[in-house]
Amino acid sequence: MMFQTIGVLGLGHVGLPTAVGFAELGWAVIGTDSDAAKVAKIAQGQSPFYEPDLEPLLWKNLEAGRLQVTSDVGAAVRMSDILFICVGTPQNPDGSADLSQVEAVIRTVAENLNGYKLIVEKSTVPVQTAQWIKRTILRYAKGEAEFDVAVSPEFLREGTAVHDFFHPDRIVIGVESERAKEWLLALYRPLNAPIVVTDVNTAELIKHAANSFLALKISFINMIADLCEIVGADVTEVAKGIGLDPRIGPHFLQAGIGYGGYCLPKDLKAFLHIAEEHKVDFGLLKEVERINETRIDKFVRKVKEALWVLKDKTLAIWGLAFKPNTDDIREAPSLKLIPRLLEEGANLRLYDPAAMDNVRQIFPEEPSRLRYCATALEAATGAHAVLLVTEWDEFRQMDWASLKEVMALPVIVDGRNCLDPQTLSAAGFEYYGMGRPRKTK
Repeated sequence: MMFQTIGVLGLGHVGLPTAVGFAELGWAVIGTDSDAAKVAKIAQGQSPFYEPDLEPLLWKNLEAGRLQVTSDVGAAVRMSDILFICVGTPQNPDGSADLSQVEAVIRTVAENLNGYKLIVEKSTVPVQTAQWIKRTILRYAKGEAEFDVAVSPEFLREGTAVHDFFHPDRIVIGVESERAKEWLLALYRPLNAPIVVTDVNTAELIKHAANSFLALKISFINMIADLCEIVGADVTEVAKGIGLDPRIGPHFLQAGIGYGGYCLPKDLKAFLHIAEEHKVDFGLLKEVERINETRIDKFVRKVKEALWVLKDKTLAIWGLAFKPNTDDIREAPSLKLIPRLLEEGANLRLYDPAAMDNVRQIFPEEPSRLRYCATALEAATGAHAVLLVTEWDEFRQMDWASLKEVMALPVIVDGRNCLDPQTLSAAGFEYYGMGRPRKTK
């Protein structure tokens, strides 16, 4: 018997694109989340977070009846043949992954088993979590339990999650039975991507190893950027020169203010914790984390290099989300930068195309000291410097002549190295990048 219905348990940044994606491929999908308000919003065709191209496909598949959503997790379990576990695994104070949401949803699965289920762990979890899932189901199931546990880690990037679902670089599946393997191959085959079939422990390790390696590349190029500044070299050219080597590649070699977001910082800390538990020396990754944690300090020093004293200076911060094309501010560099600049006595004007409402909940407006602006140009009006923190396309496309007219001083500190120093110099700006020639006049 082949499966008919897919259940997606958890409708966050991973679960909702996954549910919509499988529905778009033609499968019957039931999405569920314990947050009734979130489910109600999704049922109206509205995404609870900003993700390009997601809402049109959500509308389309709700209207077609291929996707339905419910806050009754147990009902979704009973109606589904394959269950994708997409709940959150936030960070504990010691860096380990908090698996309480995983355990809670697995207990619900166990209590609602009504025939064979393929339970697919998609959340990013420590190695050997699949073994705990099996043990938990056997403990809480009523009567005989017929199921398999598989692992299929997610590789969706916020801001491009819809594209990534339909055009994956690779698909990883960890299985323990032929039936689980056949079902997942049938499910993923239409995506025409390389598929790695392995055991569950290896599949779990692949995700943590992948994210840790990406973090390593970012910290490596930031380390090189610091040397470039001292010796008068340009890190963007260094990155280009080494990135053309196919053994290295150009991706994640953009020096700047450091990585953030929900995945890389959390997964790196979790991987370090796993290594410590198993007494494996991960000193290399500890250094990756340390380098990233110094980036805000270096950026603030660069702002001081440009302006000398920050007290009573007006600074425009362009970009608050941890990356472009998302409203996600979890572990965003802006959240560390804002209080540092306020401590220095600066007055801040903040702008982001999508994330301002989320940041406003953490840093409310204060008269004169901190204000949210409707446009990038408004934020820069009267500013002594523009600090570019998130590389949204609209910042690259700025009318530089108009910007220069409204600023108190024509100074730009580019925390993402996404602007062209020559263009800005020709427009009359002082430009400060990360690991680039110190200043262009």
